[in-house]
Amino acid sequence: MSAATFTHVAFTNNNPIWRKPNSIKSSTTTTTTNCKYSTTSFVTRATSSSNPETDNEKKNKRKKKKVVIDNKEQKVQETVEEKEREQVQELQSSSVSVIKRLDDVNPVGLGRRSRQVFDEVWRKFSGLGQISRTIRSDDESTLLIREGGPMCEFAIPGAQNTTVLVVGATSRVGRIVVRKLILRGYTVKALVRKAEPEVVDMLPRSVELVTGDVGDPSSLKNAVQGCNKIIYCATARSSITGDLIRVDHQGVYNLTKALQDYNNKLAQQRAGKSSKSKLLIAKFKSEDSLNGWEVRQGTYFQDVVVSKYDGGMDAKFEFTESGEAVFSGYVFTRGGYVDLSRKLSLPLGYTLDRYEGLVFSVGGNGRSYVVILEAGPSADTTQSKLYFSRISTKAGFCRVRVPFSSFRPVKPDDPPLDPFLVHTLTIRFEPRRQRPIEGPTGTNQDLRSFQLIMEYIKALPTGQETDFVLVSCTGSGIEPTRREQVLRAKRAGEDSLRRSGLGYTIIRPGPLMEEPGGQRALIFDQGNRISQGISCADVADICVKALHDSTARNKSFDVCYEYVAEPGKELYELVAHLPDKANNYLTPALSVLEKNT
Repeated sequence: MSAATFTHVAFTNNNPIWRKPNSIKSSTTTTTTNCKYSTTSFVTRATSSSNPETDNEKKNKRKKKKVVIDNKEQKVQETVEEKEREQVQELQSSSVSVIKRLDDVNPVGLGRRSRQVFDEVWRKFSGLGQISRTIRSDDESTLLIREGGPMCEFAIPGAQNTTVLVVGATSRVGRIVVRKLILRGYTVKALVRKAEPEVVDMLPRSVELVTGDVGDPSSLKNAVQGCNKIIYCATARSSITGDLIRVDHQGVYNLTKALQDYNNKLAQQRAGKSSKSKLLIAKFKSEDSLNGWEVRQGTYFQDVVVSKYDGGMDAKFEFTESGEAVFSGYVFTRGGYVDLSRKLSLPLGYTLDRYEGLVFSVGGNGRSYVVILEAGPSADTTQSKLYFSRISTKAGFCRVRVPFSSFRPVKPDDPPLDPFLVHTLTIRFEPRRQRPIEGPTGTNQDLRSFQLIMEYIKALPTGQETDFVLVSCTGSGIEPTRREQVLRAKRAGEDSLRRSGLGYTIIRPGPLMEEPGGQRALIFDQGNRISQGISCADVADICVKALHDSTARNKSFDVCYEYVAEPGKELYELVAHLPDKANNYLTPALSVLEKNT
């Protein structure tokens, strides 16, 4: 029997110490005396069995053990082979699937599947605008844009109750405007000339398409139904005079008139209680409406010698047989003038301090006039102060806006105009500073005679927001010889918008560029001094922000990218940093600009 081995464990101070095993021969007992602490170790003894087995039995046992070991090794080997077969099958199946996938990579089929996936994603995304405008309070989808939803950081208060008509929705700026409006929860209507498939594919499905032409006033009545605001991004496709007048001039006029008619209709249904309703000061529809108006004559200085030989002056205010109230006459006296004046009689509880200006609907031969307001205590007119503002009319009928901010005191030492104290209105004609009107008969006009047809005079309410946003861009690639013609049509459209009585915002961007928005600083200016470009995305962002910004109401401004000014010509100051979600850059930028420009 071979020697047995064991592990010796000696405990010294209760700490185990593992030592190297010793080789022990067969013996009964052994006492370890070499140990420092005389620890006795017990050794197992290898003894023979009391029933010794024969050599044959031992051989049989060894054979059985060997067979058992061989069987175990065989099973392990079979298990390993089975796992290898499974791995090979998996690799084969994956390679087959890869081959099938490669077979399926057909450009046409792949394009169709990707387009289907994109259409489904866009359908869900474009539906966010419709969901956010629902009036159901129990609709869980409204949480997408309301507080706590993933789109709430883009939502604008009041957007869900605002419908915006976008004209020129397929233009470079218009397409971005439409998507920004939808993202912020607005109801969007797009005016298109023809609802062709390529036009429909350019706009989101949540946009309501309205067929019409800005040159056809009858087709615009349906377009403005239900609309609160208009963003006009359309521009003429060519520099032909007919296209310029139809789109840039007459188109703006037709849309402003259609929106005004719609607002007036709503105001009549609400018995004039709309916040956008104007205050009627005078309406000349009968001969009785002329009562209270007084015609007066006067001169700035006396020239006794000249007055003996001049033709004098004469004026009258009468209601003609054609049903028009006409203020007409002539002034040949040097330094003379004629006035049409009336003491105001406003409805009970109304004062002009709640309004921002006056609007005149007049016609005539295109003369200029001076509007004079007399303000002060109505009981003591001797303490009244005079304020004036000059207006120009056109040949034919037009509307003229006269904001209270444009009135200047006759005496420089007087305080600014307080509309609350206004009690008398005067319209004055004077021959000086008269200019011939444009036309073939301009050289033969007698600038000392005048004719003013009066339709009505109203007070404009102090609106908080703009009603009409006009993007007045000349475009790029215009020939220098045609540029002045394009600018003339643009100015005519802007002028018709200012005279409409609507709250307006006129944006004149620099040359449009295809760049991401919000990456560079912007310059806001008045005076046609900019020449730098600006991205379409930035212009679209300004249009959307101007809808609910009170500082943008009744303002015209130029905008472009920041540029380095020449030394000594730094005319700008930093009023806001680059736009972000927490910074409204438009309010501080426009607050320093003049209104009614």
